[in-house]
Amino acid sequence: MKHIALIFSMVVLISFNGFSQDEVINVEAIDNYKYIIVPLKYEFLSDTDQYQINSLTKFLFNKYGYTAFLENDPFPEDLRRNRCLALKAEVVKDRGGFLSTKLIINLMDCNGQLIVASKVGKSREKEFKISYNLALRNAFETFQFHNYNYKSDPKIEALSSNLNNESSNISNEETKKAEEEIERLKQEVAALKQEKVEEKSAMVAVPEPIAKDEKLAHTKVLSEASHVLFAQPISNGFQVVDTTPKVVMILLETPKTNTFIVKDQNAIVYKEDGFWYLSKNDGKSTSLETLNIKF
Repeated sequence: MKHIALIFSMVVLISFNGFSQDEVINVEAIDNYKYIIVPLKYEFLSDTDQYQINSLTKFLFNKYGYTAFLENDPFPEDLRRNRCLALKAEVVKDRGGFLSTKLIINLMDCNGQLIVASKVGKSREKEFKISYNLALRNAFETFQFHNYNYKSDPKIEALSSNLNNESSNISNEETKKAEEEIERLKQEVAALKQEKVEEKSAMVAVPEPIAKDEKLAHTKVLSEASHVLFAQPISNGFQVVDTTPKVVMILLETPKTNTFIVKDQNAIVYKEDGFWYLSKNDGKSTSLETLNIKF
């Protein structure tokens, strides 16, 4: 009789644990958020988008009526300025998956607080790529069968506005200093342009061979300037990448329209007469370069 009671207790305990693992947390709360941001790498994996799990997460959200982006995708304007409109997806590996793979999809707000958690997705496949794929799809049933309908939440919008103000908060004094620095750099750029105009005027009577060399050098400059760069939105600015893609520089927003400070450099990037320019000042000399940036 004691053996029967013990077996019964174990069955009840196992059943309870199974139920708690499959519990879905607050799925209706997702309706208060407009976007989902998917990271390029999950902590339980060693490589970026390993087994295409991150890409699959984005694909499934978009397939079932949500609006999802990978974190390096171009963001819409409202999301770029207000990150709290989005939840960040984090896929975690559940413990106890000795004979199976168990994944949970957590959705975190802009403060890192857990808002929604999926049921535990399971797979008994042995091959990692197949097992993770199936477990993720199984976990995603939480969102697949939820009738998502975005409803703007004033509290979330107010929170995000406060966070944006804090993250990009520049005191009046700092703003004034930034504007003065931008104005100083622009004056130096204007002086540099004037010097180039004077040099060009002085070169009018240069003999033919030198003029050809100058033309070749000018062609090389234009070729370099035509190298296309792409600006990708990040918090408080953009990261500029080339076609590799490789991050070339980080642009930080300033109070001036179409004017950015280059992070960790004594330089600015600004738009004038339809062209983008990079102006540098190393304390000894100034330089000016035309950039071909696609925003």
